[in-house]
Amino acid sequence: MKSKLIRYNDINNFQLKRHMDYLKAQSVDSLSGTINISGAKNASLPLIAMTILAKNDVNIRNLPHVADIRTLLKLLTNLGADVSFLDEKVVVDTKPLYETKATYDIVKTMRASILVLGPLLSRFGHCEVSLPGGCAIGQRPIDLHLKALEQMGAQIEIKSGYIEARAPEGLQGCSIIFDKITVTGTANIVMAAALANGKTTITNAALEPEVVQLCEVLNDSGVKIEGIGTAVLTIHGTAGKLIDIIDFSIIPDRIEAGTYLCAGAITKSQITLTSVEPKHLGAVLAKLEEMGSSFTLTDDTITIHPAQNIKAVKIITQEYPAFPTDMQAQFMALATQADGVSIIEERLFENRFMHVSELQRMGADISLNGHTATVKGKTTLSGTDVMATDLRASSALVLAALVANGETNVHRIYHLDRGYDALEKKLEGVGADIKRLKE
Repeated sequence: MKSKLIRYNDINNFQLKRHMDYLKAQSVDSLSGTINISGAKNASLPLIAMTILAKNDVNIRNLPHVADIRTLLKLLTNLGADVSFLDEKVVVDTKPLYETKATYDIVKTMRASILVLGPLLSRFGHCEVSLPGGCAIGQRPIDLHLKALEQMGAQIEIKSGYIEARAPEGLQGCSIIFDKITVTGTANIVMAAALANGKTTITNAALEPEVVQLCEVLNDSGVKIEGIGTAVLTIHGTAGKLIDIIDFSIIPDRIEAGTYLCAGAITKSQITLTSVEPKHLGAVLAKLEEMGSSFTLTDDTITIHPAQNIKAVKIITQEYPAFPTDMQAQFMALATQADGVSIIEERLFENRFMHVSELQRMGADISLNGHTATVKGKTTLSGTDVMATDLRASSALVLAALVANGETNVHRIYHLDRGYDALEKKLEGVGADIKRLKE
């Protein structure tokens, strides 16, 4: 018998309760043990949105227990879908979907809500989606999404903070060239193209594993997609016919895995990650090796053998398969414990150095010049009260707390809860002294 997954009538009330939590952490001599990696939040979100294209109940395994997932599932229930769980899987039934307006009260909390735009428009021929919110790490304009949909024949207006989109004759396949790489833009247009009339070609498509999984699931469900894993995707639309979507399991979260590898590196501890995909972590493993760590890899495990003397490093964030912007903050925390000067250049988001001031409060020697941070190590960090400013900054402060003298309190961890599944419990499991408390 199915049980309702959504237990909260008002997602905002739930999030308000979480706003009052903080993490209290003490420094540790070392960590030891095994951490199981959860499903990838950034893969889950487009795949949940993809269920709008389904004519069947969609069974999803390995969804992470994070706030962003609850938010998107709540959005689907608001649109009329039925969401339930059974035997460790989430079942999404979008057959009864009737509403095509994604309202501000949900979308404002999570930028990825824009992912419903493509599938809603492709299925119904019309929709209204509030302009999105999310982490304030910099401008992430959706103009690329809208321009591509217009090329597919959509009529789009922005009214009172909403995107109003119409395609009464259905979307038409065409050739789309993205001016810059966009992960959510690629996912949105792939989903829009799945039900379109004819063939759509996307050039300069994102290469992220999360986009690859979306394409693979659609392809395995009968939507022919060529070029999966390359920068040129060709999607053969179904001319409006809904899809019989296969059961699938979410890929491991490469950013969560990278964060725990940094926890091992910064505390000079050997830990093993399970249920992980090492192939998705090439750039992260390469930089950790530059800093002195080594690894034992299997098909689905990574054991870090940390350096006793951490080396300084130069990092430039770029699109996959280069070094991910979502790991920049964690490596900055690690660089505070390296011998020498590390240089970190952020090329993707202009506001993604907001964690610098909080690390400085702990004693870090970091200077900023535009999009480049210079980190001088090794510095002695001291525990204090710090404030999370975005999702990945939150985990960077936790990493710093593991080696800071005394006690560190990390406030505003609702940012952390958006993307990490039970981070404090997983760290406790390998020996960290960290607790979730109420303000």
